[in-house]
Amino acid sequence: MASGLNLQLSPEIVQLLVNVGLIFAMVHVILIGCAYAIMLERKLSAWMQDRIGPNRVGPQGLLQPIADGIKFMLKEDYNPIGVDKALFFLAPGFIVAPAIMGFVVIPWAGQIDLTDAINWLGVGVAGATYTVKFVGANINIGIVYLLATSAIGVYGVSLGGWASNNKWSFLGGLRASAQMISYEIPMGLALLCVVLAAGTFSPYSIIEQQLNGQWNMVQQPLAAVIFYACLLAEANRAPFDLAEADSELIGGYHTEYSSMKFALFFLGEYFHIVTGSAFFAVLFMGGWSINPFTGADLPIVGGPLLMLAQISIMLAKVTLMVSLTMAIRWTLPRFRFDQLMRLSWEGMIPVSLMLLVTNAIFVYFGKVQYLWAGSIGVAALVYMLKPIMGAHVEANERIRMIGSRFSPLTEAESTLANRPSVALDDRAIPDARQGMISSH
Repeated sequence: MASGLNLQLSPEIVQLLVNVGLIFAMVHVILIGCAYAIMLERKLSAWMQDRIGPNRVGPQGLLQPIADGIKFMLKEDYNPIGVDKALFFLAPGFIVAPAIMGFVVIPWAGQIDLTDAINWLGVGVAGATYTVKFVGANINIGIVYLLATSAIGVYGVSLGGWASNNKWSFLGGLRASAQMISYEIPMGLALLCVVLAAGTFSPYSIIEQQLNGQWNMVQQPLAAVIFYACLLAEANRAPFDLAEADSELIGGYHTEYSSMKFALFFLGEYFHIVTGSAFFAVLFMGGWSINPFTGADLPIVGGPLLMLAQISIMLAKVTLMVSLTMAIRWTLPRFRFDQLMRLSWEGMIPVSLMLLVTNAIFVYFGKVQYLWAGSIGVAALVYMLKPIMGAHVEANERIRMIGSRFSPLTEAESTLANRPSVALDDRAIPDARQGMISSH
């Protein structure tokens, strides 16, 4: 097919057009995905708690996210007296914008050969090969870029708490900021373990390295666990969701926000979850790879059907990780703040440092294929050192109570009506010496 225009597109221009189109498409896919991720979480939590969940708005409740969005847009936009209006309005943007910016370096598929299509359109350069990559921006420091953009989110948290003119919001902002900054350290160290083994900062090259060998989740399982836990902390998700500790700080740094400004905070949270899950899939799950153990895998270059299959695999992995994040929220209780900070500074940071040093030794001696042994060795070392480390004095001491099976008063310390005042065992039918007490 001859082109009516005297136009010739170089391979670089075609790649740029694909990049722009992919960014435009994925922004809308992730935005819609975030809206329905909220519904997924409500359905998942209902299933875990033996409830029904939203099922009234639309068939099977599928229009519930749209109804929620309309509700937020129509709610009163209330601004408390004395707020710093400029920063008060900017804070939600500082949460959402970095999450939207970060995903552009995520590779969603391999490479597709468009040479025949370009020549058929008559806009190709003679002798040129048009093989384009399915990534928004294929930059060689994509990992550094993604870390830099995600780190900006802490400004939105701190600004939201400070500009609200509310002491509880201010304390919540300080607490959430300290959490995010603290967990960036072990996250970066776990990420360096992957970069050190791959020898590159390019997400695309890291996927190619896993396609030719094993997933990093197989080779570096301990780094994967640390990195995923830090992702939860960075997104303020359970068990690190101190912003939602209602009994302590009302609603944390976003207490004074309403209407769409309030919705933007949670949109940013879900954007962070989706982008973080995609980042985890790239780093530890081989991207669009389907074989975690050997180099036999899907080819990198192919036609439209292969690209569609690779994108589907990548989206399936992201959905799986998002669902795991939601399941954790409805399974584990949140930490106290002192426990949360101690986990980072006394637990994850030392372990990730040991892991990085171990990986450096394996890489130096050219034994990258045995990195899994290093993870097992570090885990065993931590287990052996734990008994000789100083025990931490709990901030909240247990109070012995009559009838408690976990920290009871002894029989000699207290009696009630000439019978023991504590539960003597865990049987459904109590000991006869305890007399007539409820067995429920």
